[in-house]
Order: sequence, then C-alpha cells, then structure tokens
Amino acid sequence: MPNDVKAAVSVLVLIIAAVLSFWSGSPVRSEFSTFVMVTAIFMIVAMWIFPEAGVKKGDLRKPK
Repeated sequence: MPNDVKAAVSVLVLIIAAVLSFWSGSPVRSEFSTFVMVTAIFMIVAMWIFPEAGVKKGDLRKPK
C-alpha cells in the first residue's frame, strides 16, 4: 500500500475512533473509550510496521 494511502487511512481511523470514544451519543459505552483508542492506535502501528503479503519479482518460477 502506498504511503499516502496509509497516511489517509491512519488519519481516518483516528478520527473515527476519537468520535466513537468521546461523542456522548456514540453507540460505544463510555467505559470502553480507552479500549477503542488503544485498539485503533495498535491497528495503525501494525499497518505501518508489518509489510503486505505478496510475491516478489524474483520468487516467481517460470513454467517449463
């Protein structure tokens, strides 16, 4: 995934998590606001640290 897409997804996830955590009319109970924010941050960090699964150019075998 390109870095600009990762950055946009990261910002979007943080905004949604913050709204769900701190908005009084949110369907998320207030006791879980910290859990929602920590989970969102964990997912963002994991997206930036771990590479996507895929095949490298040199790994493909040519059919005989």
